[in-house]
Amino acid sequence: MNLLLAIIYVAFISLGLPDALLGAAWPSMRGELGVPVSYAGMISMIISLGTIISSLKSDDLTRKLGTGKVTAVSVAVTAAALWGFSVSRSFGMLCVIALPYGLGAGAVDAALNNYVALHYKARHMSWLHCFWGVGASIGPYIMGACLTGGFSWNSGYRLISLLQIALTAVLFATLFLWKSSVSEGGDSQQGKRGMKVIDLLKLPGAKAALFSFFCYCALEQTAGLWAASYMVLSRGVTAEAAAKWASLFYLGITAGRFVCGFITLKLDDKGMVRLGQAVAMGGIVLLALPLGQSLTGIGLVMVGMGCAPIYPALLHETPINFGADKSQAVMGMQMACAYVGTMVMPPLFGMISDLAGIGLYPWYLFGIAAAMTVMVERLNRLPKEGSKI
Repeated sequence: MNLLLAIIYVAFISLGLPDALLGAAWPSMRGELGVPVSYAGMISMIISLGTIISSLKSDDLTRKLGTGKVTAVSVAVTAAALWGFSVSRSFGMLCVIALPYGLGAGAVDAALNNYVALHYKARHMSWLHCFWGVGASIGPYIMGACLTGGFSWNSGYRLISLLQIALTAVLFATLFLWKSSVSEGGDSQQGKRGMKVIDLLKLPGAKAALFSFFCYCALEQTAGLWAASYMVLSRGVTAEAAAKWASLFYLGITAGRFVCGFITLKLDDKGMVRLGQAVAMGGIVLLALPLGQSLTGIGLVMVGMGCAPIYPALLHETPINFGADKSQAVMGMQMACAYVGTMVMPPLFGMISDLAGIGLYPWYLFGIAAAMTVMVERLNRLPKEGSKI
């Protein structure tokens, strides 16, 4: 099981590798393709749509194929899509390839998160998502190195694709590890019949859980996307300093998840979520108050550190809340709702800021965080279906 866990850690790095590539490459891409800056949002939304679709189908796929094959096939699809990006020469072609780009991410994300929630301690869930942050940081670094080295953005995508192809080979070569796990009762849902969406929505606490995931990803993505703009336009920070503070937001999430892996030895999932919400709320208050640029930056880092334990802890508690037999189906829906929050709420704030000003940024974040807190506490009051991992 130790070797399998190592493979899962590597797989989480691969999940993060493509996630921030578009943002890093877009300034170069749009000039070559001859399209407006806003067109990046269209590609991002198509990718998110593919991810939502595959997340909703993850239960059926995992029950038919098992977690190992779903992981290997999904990474292969992502690798192929990245290669497709590397040979694209038109915006239309990118839009077409963006759908399999997203399809490759959703099913593996839900399948791996559910597998870890079922079979490993909470600290591993936190550290695995820390490794996702490592991948999400490495991807833009590789793209930046290609661009500064005189290569095109296509080369950056091609290099990441080659890394994903190598990982695909490793995953297929180690499928026997998942089979050994199955023989020990590891992938207990494989071969069983899945649940329909309407039946899942009738489960006690399902709506609260889904809305919690929607709010969490809305909070994280909105905070990260608009942080630099808020600091420049509302707090008078220079663009260079604001960019550094914004990067520290993501560093706060990644480093926070590493530290939270140790804190889970003292707090359960419920305690970790409450701790994260309290820290995030404190950071949002600092963002809202006119206390100077440094404290505004510290508030942003606090929001990132507050976000760190929430997502892994909510994921890890899924089998506890709904039972191991239903956890994969619920996990897929949770991931789909998370991606809907990512797709909808940050652009919505952009529209609001155009009408009412970007100064509403901390209040928008506060509203999302408050709604998430209410939903999580509603979920906590319900009887638990599973046992502690």
